[in-house]
Amino acid sequence: MSKSKKKGRGEKERRPTALPAAGLLTFYEEDIGGVRVRPEVVVLSAFLLSLLVVLAHLGLFTPR
Repeated sequence: MSKSKKKGRGEKERRPTALPAAGLLTFYEEDIGGVRVRPEVVVLSAFLLSLLVVLAHLGLFTPR
């Protein structure tokens, strides 16, 4: 006979993770190593690159 544990006041039942979210948990728990860049730097550099492309299309970098 197996004894069943009674759940205490602060304990919650563990439910299985939803299928789409199952891979995200393992993905973010892995430490891959490498270059770490803050998200603000990535967004700012993408904005500056886009601005540079727009300015180049307007012809601001061509000799007069």
